[in-house]
Amino acid sequence: MTKNEKAKLIISILDRFYKTTPIPLDHHDPFTLLIAVLLSAQCTDERVNKVTPALFQRANNPKDMMDLTYDEVYSIIKPCGLGPKKARAIIELSKKLTEDYGMLVPKDLELLEKLPGVGHKTASVVISQAFNIPAFPVDTHIHRLAQRWGLSSGKNVKQTEKDLKTIFNESLWNRLHLQIIFWGRDFCSARSCWGLECEICKSCYPKRRRKLIHKKP
Repeated sequence: MTKNEKAKLIISILDRFYKTTPIPLDHHDPFTLLIAVLLSAQCTDERVNKVTPALFQRANNPKDMMDLTYDEVYSIIKPCGLGPKKARAIIELSKKLTEDYGMLVPKDLELLEKLPGVGHKTASVVISQAFNIPAFPVDTHIHRLAQRWGLSSGKNVKQTEKDLKTIFNESLWNRLHLQIIFWGRDFCSARSCWGLECEICKSCYPKRRRKLIHKKP
């Protein structure tokens, strides 16, 4: 089965299970989404959604956020992990948005990546989910599934993103990004399936008998 054939099969299965793709992180606008995505690094979306209401009650825009002290931000976001680094980044990026961008989150991927604490994956999520600009954010979960489904060599997330963008039509990227994440959580998690059990893995590799050992990003 070619990669294009697998792609068509995967799309048909994902569309059958996920007709809609709600954004997992609770937010009100591009700024609160940016903060939520930053907090989600090495943290579950569920935990982030428990933390952000208290944070956004204190400050839901860059000006108010930059005026909070480090201790105020850290005390709220500490359960998300990497608290010191994230607290500093939240205050610093809020200051930059206030002083350089009129308190508006830029729609440009490169400008977003220049904000403190914002990497390529975070910036891709924001332009995709806040502005509906085509992007294919690849985290460790999508990286893992791309290997299980034979869509990428899996050397690193950068290569995986490039491979997926080549295989799938640009008009599908935003929806597919979320659909694949949902599928990984529901049917093909890191500690289950191993390329042997879920419908997509079995459809792509019906003769696979051994667990697939993933290449770490």
